[in-house]
Amino acid sequence: MKNNNSALEKFNNFVIFQTENGKVNIDVFFKNETLWLTQKKIAELFEVNVPAISKHLKNIFETGELNEKVVVSILENTTEHGAIKDKTQTKSVKYY
Repeated sequence: MKNNNSALEKFNNFVIFQTENGKVNIDVFFKNETLWLTQKKIAELFEVNVPAISKHLKNIFETGELNEKVVVSILENTTEHGAIKDKTQTKSVKYY
């Protein structure tokens, strides 16, 4: 995965988690004593589907338990284009 000039380059550390069954490794970005994951990675960590994470996050933000503006960071990921050789693509991704 390429991430040239990506906002992710600001994350200089990462942690790898492994579930109890040993099947899933989770890459977690670590910055300023905070772990940052995408909804997909949170789902992998808890061994559930992404819609379950989306539902919980929606409830957390709607009830005011957490402020979405404070706990969400939108970063750009630059990766190699899957269909076009030597081309990259950039996508905005929410990290929690």
